[in-house]
Amino acid sequence: MDNVHNNTLARILREGEIPPYLVSWVASFLGERSCTLIFQGAPGTPAPVNVGAPQGSPISPLLFLLYVEPLHFGIPPGLLISYVDDFALTVVSLSYRGNIRQLQDLFDRLARKASRLCMSFSVAKTELIHWRTPSQRHSPKCVSPIHMKGEPFHPRNSVGWLRYWFSPALDRAAHLSRRLALAQGSFALIRRLTPPGAGLPPSPCHRLATSLIAPILLYSADRFTPSVGTTTRVHAFWHKVPRWTTNCFPATPTVIPSVESGLPPVSLLITHRQRLAALRVVCSSPSFHPATARLHPSFPSLSVHQGADCARALTRGLSSVYLPLQWKTPRPVPPTRNHLPVDEVPHRTIPCTLGLSRMPMINSHLVCPPSSRLCP
Repeated sequence: MDNVHNNTLARILREGEIPPYLVSWVASFLGERSCTLIFQGAPGTPAPVNVGAPQGSPISPLLFLLYVEPLHFGIPPGLLISYVDDFALTVVSLSYRGNIRQLQDLFDRLARKASRLCMSFSVAKTELIHWRTPSQRHSPKCVSPIHMKGEPFHPRNSVGWLRYWFSPALDRAAHLSRRLALAQGSFALIRRLTPPGAGLPPSPCHRLATSLIAPILLYSADRFTPSVGTTTRVHAFWHKVPRWTTNCFPATPTVIPSVESGLPPVSLLITHRQRLAALRVVCSSPSFHPATARLHPSFPSLSVHQGADCARALTRGLSSVYLPLQWKTPRPVPPTRNHLPVDEVPHRTIPCTLGLSRMPMINSHLVCPPSSRLCP
């Protein structure tokens, strides 16, 4: 999306009962701006800029969110999720054709709302994907496109959202394979900095491995647990990183470079990230973290707020094999029943909760009061 109009933003702020002095401040902040194009080192003539918010300013994202807020209301049925200028729209029906009809109708509504805000959607960046239930994963795939402004968009095998990649069957292979490919490309690039007999010493190599390669490889590891095949490929790649850091021989046992370089095995790194993510969930306030409100009632939280059973489970219509997993109830190995993924989150924190009767919450001053209009 683009074309954030300054006058329209001021009108939205006034209609939202924002104090007049803040509206005037925002208008002054966005008004009388100009930009200069620098070509081959020679600046050109300044040109006035009447739309948009300056990039790099901490208040620009907040102003943009207030600007696009009207797009999120009055769009039933469907689930609309946005992150800054990226919009994702999800609908559910009994057929692919029904989904396409609903999506086209909802897009027309959003386009009309956006035009009243002096905004437009970048249709060329549109991506379409059809999710499939477990019973539909062996059925023929849908190839019917969606038409937006006269352009057809065919279903894709995977789509990206916030650097996460999703497939129609909601498996993890599409995302993890891309992360592994990105990590391999980055590793091949930085290996040029250390040719044999020269280059960086081990300490900068360790810093590059922990600050560049590991974040690329383990992005989403707190939510997506790799399968056996993907784990084998990730281990085979990660074993090369300690060897490169310590500059040891390829025949050296993998344990020695891992210890000498201070780079743990990737399985331990994944477990650590999953545990940190679980601690963020169990120590958050249920008033603004949906996953915390859906934890099993047996979890020892200081909060008294818990979602209703139907809202916590979100499994209406599923078979009765979906059963809750009690707090500290060991998970059967091999598993003999299915449980909700949110029930397994607190179990990752068990090694960190020894001797605690209650899980502490985050500082109360970080949680906005219920009377605040900024709270959801």
